[in-house]
Amino acid sequence: MGKRDEARSVSEFKHNVTPTRVGIEGVFYSLTHVPDLVRYGSKPLREIRANPALGEQLAKRLRDFDAATGYAPHQVYIGNIAPEKLGDLPKPWYERLIEGASPAGRFGDLVDRDEFYARLAGADQFDLVALEENWCRERAARHTIGRAPKRRPLAEIRALCEKGALPLYSGERLIGAFESGHEEDANLTPEVLLENLSAKVSAAHALRAALHRLGVDPGKIDYVISCSEEAVGDRYNRGGGNLAKAIAEDVGCVNASGSDVKAFCAGPMYAMVHGASLIQSGVAGTVAVVAGGSLAKLGMKFESHLKNNMPVLEDVFGSFAVILGLAKPNQPCMRLDSAAFHPVGAGASPQAMAEYLAERSLAKMRMTLTDVDRYGVELHNPEITVPSGSGDVPRTNYLTLAALAVMRGLIAKNQMQDFVRARGMVGYAPTQGHIPSAIVYLGHAVEALKSGAIRNALLIAKGSLFLGRMTQLSDGCSFLLDRNES
Repeated sequence: MGKRDEARSVSEFKHNVTPTRVGIEGVFYSLTHVPDLVRYGSKPLREIRANPALGEQLAKRLRDFDAATGYAPHQVYIGNIAPEKLGDLPKPWYERLIEGASPAGRFGDLVDRDEFYARLAGADQFDLVALEENWCRERAARHTIGRAPKRRPLAEIRALCEKGALPLYSGERLIGAFESGHEEDANLTPEVLLENLSAKVSAAHALRAALHRLGVDPGKIDYVISCSEEAVGDRYNRGGGNLAKAIAEDVGCVNASGSDVKAFCAGPMYAMVHGASLIQSGVAGTVAVVAGGSLAKLGMKFESHLKNNMPVLEDVFGSFAVILGLAKPNQPCMRLDSAAFHPVGAGASPQAMAEYLAERSLAKMRMTLTDVDRYGVELHNPEITVPSGSGDVPRTNYLTLAALAVMRGLIAKNQMQDFVRARGMVGYAPTQGHIPSAIVYLGHAVEALKSGAIRNALLIAKGSLFLGRMTQLSDGCSFLLDRNES
């Protein structure tokens, strides 16, 4: 950081900024267990085409719903286990399953494959999804939401797949087909449309559940912001969106409009700031921030899991919904006056990220790194990432914050591990990109703020803009959570 930049930043924080809080009305998280769609994740799809034998190996290492439900990180995700307790549980978590685990959580749930297929067909407005008629009668009828699924005899399902439709399986059984939206448009292939419709369906479920738990009429939502990772469009506008409005329609938010926010993994944090700003400015009274799962990221690290004789752990869609409104007394809130962004000239080093997204955010409120009770960072599940050589991502981020605290004289070097233990947590989120990046901790933070277990939490997310080949830059966004005691 140059002298001119340092002088400017100091002057910025000399004045007091009036706290601007926006209330967090509710949070809901969902995991959709889709083991039979792992083959269509970007990495498995490419590798299996090159080496079909991998498909057989993959099929043998897929988990059933009970194993996915009893997996400790999933129980943390839906709120049944506190993040601080996860590190104390015996490992490997995929072998030491939680006995009697429930798919219903304090602020989330797990959805099984059959229910997802029924929801997928019910949300399809263009007759792209066909389900086998006998399977529908046996399993799916009780799950269907929205439009009734298009039912076809098995012979017709097979014929559709032979013509290029994407086969849908329940175990080894062929139970459906997903057709192309246009034969000559690469953006409307079955793989792309399945990715987009999966994001819509999983996000809509999270929003519907959040409103139901709050007892809020969907018609009371003014605006919906989607921050999923899909790119909805056609050959003339490949990422135009607007998935947010499609989700609002599916849930029955008849008075809402909406739009999409994209910033790679930092998208949810930007969406939260945008949504809170709409409320603070008076443009909207109640805003929903939502995201659905990423099909492309299923099975990203499946090869390393196979090599280590592990189950394929990237077999779930992650989704969430947050309802924002005007702040109420004693309510957990996000502080807009704390919002910080990673500017163009900052550089992408870990220290620069920590300086701009943690230190500068806190300086605006006359706080330091040690004034934060809990940090929410990129909370990737290390049991997924370590075997592939990606390391323990959250621990690395916490050590960076601790090192910066040492540099500023806030703690001694031998206190770094204490800093990490006291203010961090073990990662528990599936590697769905936008899902692990800080937003996954919001539900737990709200509960901890309500109970008084913590006074505040700083959420920090980073985005890898260079992946799109338009810039070498990284990105990031952060904001503080506390309770509205004023």
